[in-house]
Amino acid sequence: MLGPTIVPASVFGADAPSNRITFGFIGVGRMGTGDMREILGLRQAHVVAVCDVDSNRVSSAQKGVETHYARQSSSGTYKGCKTFGDYRDLVCQADIDAVSIATPDHWHVLPAIAAAKAGKDIFLQKPLSLTIGEGRALSDTVARYGRVFQVGSQQRSDARWRHACELVRNGRIGQLHTVRVGFGTDPGTGPEQPMPVPEALDYDFWLGPAPWAAYTEKRVHPQKGYDRPGWLRIAAYGAGMITGWGAHHNDIAQWGMGTEETGPIEIEGRAEYPKDGLWDVHGDFSIEYTYASGVKVICADNKKNKQGVLFEGSEGWVYVMRGEIDTQPKSLLTSTIGPDEIHLYKSDRHKENLIECIKSRAKTVAPVEIGHRSCTVCLLGDIAMKLGRKLKWDPQAERFTNDDEANRMLWRPMRSPWRL
Repeated sequence: MLGPTIVPASVFGADAPSNRITFGFIGVGRMGTGDMREILGLRQAHVVAVCDVDSNRVSSAQKGVETHYARQSSSGTYKGCKTFGDYRDLVCQADIDAVSIATPDHWHVLPAIAAAKAGKDIFLQKPLSLTIGEGRALSDTVARYGRVFQVGSQQRSDARWRHACELVRNGRIGQLHTVRVGFGTDPGTGPEQPMPVPEALDYDFWLGPAPWAAYTEKRVHPQKGYDRPGWLRIAAYGAGMITGWGAHHNDIAQWGMGTEETGPIEIEGRAEYPKDGLWDVHGDFSIEYTYASGVKVICADNKKNKQGVLFEGSEGWVYVMRGEIDTQPKSLLTSTIGPDEIHLYKSDRHKENLIECIKSRAKTVAPVEIGHRSCTVCLLGDIAMKLGRKLKWDPQAERFTNDDEANRMLWRPMRSPWRL
């Protein structure tokens, strides 16, 4: 494993400039800007560079960084945030210790692999990857280069989600038999006419490894503001809410079941899809996963399953969502996990956990292999919904055992010149 790229706090003290972890941000749109603001608020981190294929967003992010640090400067001015339009130029910078990546899903793995090879530690917004094959490549690369990695599964850094999973793992609801996962879906939209590419946007780079398609604003992101972008609803760039919310809630299902480094053995799914229009990811859906233990995970839209995760056992249940936990019997809410029972990784603040682990070289609360396995659950569901038939999966080999067509969907072709 490679050593830290920072000087230990014991030498300079916690606030010494040499001890701050320097960050570069790749993708500074809706999610990337939010992640950047969190890192700016951490005393032991320092943002030194921003990158995006939209030069307006680069300028806005640079201004935000420099304004933040100017307020802390004795002179009241600060000019020290570099800007890039190409992530490859950012990751090779010697003064950057870690990168944060919040690009469209089809652009997650290539920058993350480049960063790992360049010796950078990595925060990557979920979902980990667009395909299962890419996720495996990323996990293997991060391990090979000894990088600290955290995926943006921040529910793992919330006491309610952790306590719910500890209750299940320690048998408080008896024998677990069913997990119900629920979240919303996205609407479709009508056809969109091609539009001139905005001057500030490097559209060919934005498309990157995805197939070429004519520009229209609802394909990419708003040119004004940071509203929810259209690419989230287009299968060329993401899988829809099965990975958008599924990467959060299926991750919790895996955590509670203790299956974080494996997966289901059978998957069957159904979904409705738009009949026309630009946005083409799934609508209402239902997926049944079967695990080797016999536990069933039923993942479905909110018309069928309540938002959140419900663990059902032979002696009770635990339900958890953001800001809420409920149990039956109610006494489980105040149940204490004993010293000799299973205690899950404790992290109360996701980004601070990242900083601490970069310093210590320990695994984060949401490391790359677990992120890959949770994303795999979602992508297996996506494949099953598209094919509409029962699939058998070998989680060790990461192959379907009964369907060659499904195995061909473990990867997607990349448009030249992009490749892993």
